[in-house]
Amino acid sequence: MIKLPPKNAALLTGVFEEISQKHPDKLADYLTCYKPVDDKGRYLPYDEFRHRVAAGLDVNLAWAITKLSRSAQYMRLLPLGDNGESCRFLLTPTMQKAISHADRHASTGALEWMSSKIGEENHFEYLINDLIEDEAISSSQLEGAATTTLVAKDMLKRKRKPRTPDEKMILGNFKMMKFAWDHRHKPLSIDLMLDMHKEGTDDIDNSQYTPGAFRKTDDVAVVDADGNTVHTPPAAKEIKTRLKRLVAWANVCHDDADSNEYIHPMIKAICLHFAIGYEHPFRDGNGRVARSLFYWYMFKNDYAAFRYIAISTMLKAAPVKYGKSYLYTETDEMDLTYFVEYQCHVILRAINGFRKAYTRSLEDIERFNTWIWDSGLYRKLSEKQRVVFQVAKSGKAKVFTAANTRDNLGCSYNTASSTLNGLVELGVFGKKKQGREWQFFMLNKHEIQDNWQS
Repeated sequence: MIKLPPKNAALLTGVFEEISQKHPDKLADYLTCYKPVDDKGRYLPYDEFRHRVAAGLDVNLAWAITKLSRSAQYMRLLPLGDNGESCRFLLTPTMQKAISHADRHASTGALEWMSSKIGEENHFEYLINDLIEDEAISSSQLEGAATTTLVAKDMLKRKRKPRTPDEKMILGNFKMMKFAWDHRHKPLSIDLMLDMHKEGTDDIDNSQYTPGAFRKTDDVAVVDADGNTVHTPPAAKEIKTRLKRLVAWANVCHDDADSNEYIHPMIKAICLHFAIGYEHPFRDGNGRVARSLFYWYMFKNDYAAFRYIAISTMLKAAPVKYGKSYLYTETDEMDLTYFVEYQCHVILRAINGFRKAYTRSLEDIERFNTWIWDSGLYRKLSEKQRVVFQVAKSGKAKVFTAANTRDNLGCSYNTASSTLNGLVELGVFGKKKQGREWQFFMLNKHEIQDNWQS
């Protein structure tokens, strides 16, 4: 369990007087704590702050000084809880960096530029479809789904029916992400939240999830890995009233950069993520709805590249830190800075992962084009065969069928089948029968070279 911060408000207001009376010789040392972040730009919670206080200083006095500096910079955010009290936060270096990265690399304009730069839009779309699947799978695994990523991707790519509750959860998340994209132009509403939940949880276990309905009881709690209760959500009785306040806040335009109420869209999206986790309005599936609402708001504000940026992959890698970011906020006077900053760290890594995937894709295309031109293979491949071959060569997809090739290339089933069989005839692909379906796969580089040279 984390060490909770002291709640002595009197200490906060009288901290300098106490230091002057009890530790006048160390006033200068204490004053070094009068800053919201440490020397590395980190916004430390008390649990970590206490281990970094200089020897000889009283931890609680040092903390009070730091809190005082933070209080001077807080801005109010969304209303939460029974009383509708506004949460607060301040902008940290990490948030500023994440905002900059999102504006430069994840906007709709940036995505369009990437697509044109890469020169083969179909190929780019084929590759990044994988990243959409990553979010659906990782978000489910974060909630406990045990299905492996490889099996889950096979299910989504082949569009086969889910066989287990875990696979149903993953398919539900995939549908929820599509719902967020398709409804990005709508304002937030109670009905949109309920429909999103229903889209993602229907027919998994209806008695457990009650799809598309808010919980009516208070027998829910958030527990840690050891089974300890770390958050008890507000009472079910006033869920709609509280969420209506949240909806009203979300639909207010905070985009005027000249206003003192300006909030960057990504910060608002993260706040919506937090709010659903805090309120826990559903019996189950709250985390998935929270993350989907984050994406919905990013899509709504023209950050289309977030369709291919999987934050849950990063959250899944460190679920304890994800949970602590909620806990730090709730136990420190609803200071949302902890949660927002953690999410910004995650977003930075996710955007960088997206950019690396794009760069690798671009480099692969360049190397591929050189190879096929020098070998003479280029003149033998149709445009669609080049797309499929490059995707296979990148390793992003290992098994191809006429059905999934049709969907990814946007062509007819017969054209997709001819494309794949043509690659087999050229000695580039092999194929095998799986049930009633032919599966195609790329041969290894040496086999292709041997086939081509012979």
